[in-house]
Amino acid sequence: MSTTIWVFIAVLALIVGFAGGFFAARKYMENYLKKNPPIDENMLKAMMLQMGQKPSEKKLHQMMNAMKAQNNKKK
Repeated sequence: MSTTIWVFIAVLALIVGFAGGFFAARKYMENYLKKNPPIDENMLKAMMLQMGQKPSEKKLHQMMNAMKAQNNKKK
């Protein structure tokens, strides 16, 4: 086989490897963030306290439901 064919195969394998790696990493991160959301009720409560608000359970649940709805809306 000539050198140009080997170079073509190497470049093609590199492109396929990058594309496959990108989509596999993207899928992994989507699943990870779905299982481990970045903000939970304790974090939200701490943020509200830092802003000077007194968080009630009702308000915490409303905010968490709004965040979940917005997250589902994007998909």
